[in-house]
Amino acid sequence: MASADTPPDLSTLRHSAAHILAAAVQRLYPGVKLAIGPAIADGFYYDFDFPQAISDKDLPAIEKAMQKIIKENPHFEKKIVSKAEAAELLKDEPYKLELLADLTDGEISFYTSGDFQDLCAGPHVEKASQIKAVKLLKIAGAYWRGSEKNKMLTRIYGTAFAGKEELADYLHIQEEALKRDHRKLGKELDLFSFHDEGLGFPFFHDKGMLLWNALLDFWREKHRKYGYQEIKTPLILNRALWETSGHWFNYRENMYVTRIDEEDFVIKPMNCPGAILLYAETLHSYRDLPLRLSELGQVHRHEKSGVLSGLFRVRTFHQDDAHLFITEDQIESEILNIMQLIEEMYGVFKLAYHLELSTRPEKSVGSDAAWAKSEKALENALQSLGRPYKINPGDGAFYGPKIDIHIKDALGRTWQCGTIQLDMNLPERFDLSYIGQDDQKHRPILIHRVVYGSMERFLGILIEHYAGKFPLWLTPVQVKILTISDKQQAPAQKLLTQLSAAGIRAELDLRAEKIGYKIRQAQLEKVGYMAVLGDKEVAENTISARDREGKSESLTVADFLLKIQAEIKYRK
Repeated sequence: MASADTPPDLSTLRHSAAHILAAAVQRLYPGVKLAIGPAIADGFYYDFDFPQAISDKDLPAIEKAMQKIIKENPHFEKKIVSKAEAAELLKDEPYKLELLADLTDGEISFYTSGDFQDLCAGPHVEKASQIKAVKLLKIAGAYWRGSEKNKMLTRIYGTAFAGKEELADYLHIQEEALKRDHRKLGKELDLFSFHDEGLGFPFFHDKGMLLWNALLDFWREKHRKYGYQEIKTPLILNRALWETSGHWFNYRENMYVTRIDEEDFVIKPMNCPGAILLYAETLHSYRDLPLRLSELGQVHRHEKSGVLSGLFRVRTFHQDDAHLFITEDQIESEILNIMQLIEEMYGVFKLAYHLELSTRPEKSVGSDAAWAKSEKALENALQSLGRPYKINPGDGAFYGPKIDIHIKDALGRTWQCGTIQLDMNLPERFDLSYIGQDDQKHRPILIHRVVYGSMERFLGILIEHYAGKFPLWLTPVQVKILTISDKQQAPAQKLLTQLSAAGIRAELDLRAEKIGYKIRQAQLEKVGYMAVLGDKEVAENTISARDREGKSESLTVADFLLKIQAEIKYRK
């Protein structure tokens, strides 16, 4: 229990706030049944089975009841009871009784605060007044124990802080995040859409594809520099392949399966088996290694409809995958080479990142010796890199340990995008080999790695990171030409031709609207530059170049072209 003399950690504070929420709900809604109420990354939630439906409109009243309880300042007190005593205390709480049944016999802990008590392991603050700032955020549905077979409960989300300033900062970031929501901006900027006919399957529009292809061109440029060969493997491969890889037995619930000629085929959830088949076509020498095969491969994975979320959680996406076939003594140098590539690519987007080493999960394939060797190799590479990292026990892929790269966006939020996975198991399962300097067969080691991770997800992150105001090289419409009157139509068409010939993405706005309206519209569309043409500009062979922040200058067409081309070329 946190002492009243020392500030509690956020997790303890928020867990205590969840108890205050449950107490407030019990006061307002007699007969409500309690489920669970943990602290989470940004706050807390509590699941309830209400006797009647409630909505977000009810949150202010619940929050007011919470404030009243905090003002009453009940102390959090722990008591230990037997399992039989606990069952008696919880006789009117069916969800709590189900949780109790899962506990082993022995001492059971409860926490009381005022007239509220809950089955709980703790810890909690000493008294409610230590919760200085609390805010309820939203209501959502949640299946009991996460199973669609169980009843849908009402989940109330909230957050809590030790001070009001921290809460104000958090709410400001949340407000800014809503403005940057990639789903909202994706629609406003005409980038992508979703349709009921294909839940979880995004449709990319012309402007979205311009942005997509700019990201892909950058990806290809960097991979050519770092010695990768680009490949493309089939979308559908037979069941036998996925049995050999282990996916059929370890990932079946996430895979889409179809029948062709009375045989099971899998719509690939991962690209690695295809790359392995290409490697296996040829008997390789140690001189061929490292062999770096990159692929922008489309994969399909079954996700429940309730977890789909814009471009962040979809059922089909494109991985900027690469599979590196290497010798054991190349592990460290190749991982350092990958990290240098990642540093260059993330640096262009001004994305800071941190590293995590994820070790063997409970469900895995391969020998203990192979796992121990793989984990040690990654650890040595990270130490050579000289960057801090944390260890994530049990969070590796089922076939090998991995380094996860978590980027930080403009709002300070972190996202796991890049990953480097060391695999000594699939080369064994597929009986891969190379001829060593001793003219004997040896087993290669396989590195799986991505930089963007998922093109769709990375695009969503960038939309929110830049709030839709992409750097010029990424901006779908880099220049919009605005005419003041019909007299500038011919010069505007000529300028469009010049811009397009220079490889600049440009559009015309020849509408018979006031120039102020056209400028505001172009700003809403977040185009890179506006090139305004009036009688004065045509007479002087200049343009009024205006950026999206409102700064304008008079430039010759030649100077404007040089300015735009330099900004695109150097990805400013």
